[in-house]
Amino acid sequence: MDFTYRRIVSYFLRGLLFLTPITVTVYIIYQTILFLDNLIPVPIPGIGILMVLGLITFFGYLASLFFAKPFFEWLERGLIKIPLVNLIYTSIKDLMGAFVGDKKKFNSPVIVQISDHLSRLGFITQEDMSEIGFPELVAVYFPHSYNVSGNVFLISRDRIKSLPGVKSSDVMKFMVSGGVSPLG
Repeated sequence: MDFTYRRIVSYFLRGLLFLTPITVTVYIIYQTILFLDNLIPVPIPGIGILMVLGLITFFGYLASLFFAKPFFEWLERGLIKIPLVNLIYTSIKDLMGAFVGDKKKFNSPVIVQISDHLSRLGFITQEDMSEIGFPELVAVYFPHSYNVSGNVFLISRDRIKSLPGVKSSDVMKFMVSGGVSPLG
């Protein structure tokens, strides 16, 4: 009887391990699509998300046109002049630009020696800090595991080792998963 009980528990845990990531992933994708679809209330399901994607693409097209650029730059300058809006807008714009912009920031994975027996994975976000008077320091971002936050430390260049041949996305996945996902 004890053997059968352990086997059933083992099967249950194995099923849980298999189904939980799939279920949570499908649920998050479903909720995201539902949210995007409901941004523009249209009675036909799916049309709202198509309209949102089309609107985003249209604004991207407009922002790249020669004659429309001054308007978008004027709007951005206006947003930057408003105190609280400035903080929110520039933070979100810099974060989005780090992932999808022309100046991607998380493409230089490194290993940083914290002490004799401790090292940490991170991403170089600024090659030098000469703008604040410390050209020998490098800004390194350390994401937190199982979270979308992290810390930025200014570290001496000699304590940083590049990780050539390792994809940034693999390092990010490794760090965000708490070291559970394989590195490479």
